[in-house]
Amino acid sequence: MSDLYLRIVNTPVGKTAAQSLGLPAPVPLKRLKRTDQPFIEGDVLVGAASGGKAIAAIGSTLSASAATLHHASGNERLKDSSKAGNKARPMDLNSEIDQKFSALVFDATGFKGPDDLRALYDFFHPTIKKLGGNARVLVIGQNPATCRKAPQAAAQQALEGFVRSIGKEIGKKGSTANLLWMAPGAEQQLESSVRFFLSARSAYVSGQVVRIGKSDSAPATNPVAPLTGKVALVTGASRGIGAAIAKTLARDGATVIGLDIPPAMEDLQRVTSAINGKALACDITDEKAPTLIADFIDEHFGGVDLVIHNAGITRDKTLGNMPEHFWDMTIAVNLTAEELIDEELAKRELMKENGRIVCISSISGIAGNFGQTNYSTAKSGVIGYVEAMARQLKKGVTINAVAPGFIETQMTAAMPVTIREAGRRMNSLSQGGQPVDVAETIAWYCSPASSGVNGNVVRVCGQSLIGK
Repeated sequence: MSDLYLRIVNTPVGKTAAQSLGLPAPVPLKRLKRTDQPFIEGDVLVGAASGGKAIAAIGSTLSASAATLHHASGNERLKDSSKAGNKARPMDLNSEIDQKFSALVFDATGFKGPDDLRALYDFFHPTIKKLGGNARVLVIGQNPATCRKAPQAAAQQALEGFVRSIGKEIGKKGSTANLLWMAPGAEQQLESSVRFFLSARSAYVSGQVVRIGKSDSAPATNPVAPLTGKVALVTGASRGIGAAIAKTLARDGATVIGLDIPPAMEDLQRVTSAINGKALACDITDEKAPTLIADFIDEHFGGVDLVIHNAGITRDKTLGNMPEHFWDMTIAVNLTAEELIDEELAKRELMKENGRIVCISSISGIAGNFGQTNYSTAKSGVIGYVEAMARQLKKGVTINAVAPGFIETQMTAAMPVTIREAGRRMNSLSQGGQPVDVAETIAWYCSPASSGVNGNVVRVCGQSLIGK
């Protein structure tokens, strides 16, 4: 559904009216226009605190981009910024800065205690006002869970509060801020996540924390079609977010099996035929569904690389007024079916090595929602399932989740106008997301180069003001 308010406030008259009334004036987000589009352009400034372990890897990734790369200089706390490589030009932060930056990237992995946090001020204070529209802030730290000493863990945990606050300050420009917490020795696993969070693909992802672990595999991929040769199963693929996921994975080279209930077959066939995929009619709550799905995959492809559990339903009622079938059906579709499908694929060894499982949670599962005890319970259960399975999966298989916020779909278009407008504006970007925003996040998870990204729940919500 079109956001009329967003269009109006980006006209001269509308912008003036919004300013005079103190209303939000969201900036239209720039999303990916073509697959060969550079992941970052313009001027990018990188910095590092003393002892930064990621700066060389960051510099290498950015040196291969279309951006003009600069590194911070003129400050003793930031001297390791020069390790970004020969293509990075020094920029004295004590001098007048003329550039408008498309991204600010900071390596905080060297933080050992609270005193080191001053380096954040030294880097961002003279530069944050120089960010352009639709810009990116990306901070790389060390996962506090891997810190041996409490002062180090405190400094690394502090990065979360810093990044979330920065996201709220720059969101009015359509800009985002995110944090990567990497495990020691996981520098080579950063590239796919650096590329994603600096690119237009992450337009509606802000204030998020991603944990990146070590992995035996970080293969080079074709950035235009990284999923070439992969087979993907997408449930609930007939419309909305599911259709966007199917199209995006196909765009990136995957062969897609689109699954949905029999009444949705006409829409599903339309989606899958447009991307040269296959359609599978199946009610995932049927007790025979896992076997039917596994048989189909085995017969046509001999295995599957990517499993996207997108199918979901809502049956909203306050708990005291909720009929029991509303509860049972919501748990069955949104949680139980995912577990049973994964179990069947694992039992028959149809999940290929270095495969990817992605589940759809919701900010309702993080923050709760009035009249959605059943849905919130199921979507919170998805988070627990992902975190537990991430510790159990073998052969390079990863599992992650996305938690969408307000996404412009047929379902949100049917909301009462006041609730719909509140959902759109109650985030740092002051607008709703698009189905493709969820799909792009899933495509990042699915990349062969994202092997170090495991057990994460990333909200695609424009940094919603509810949840965390």
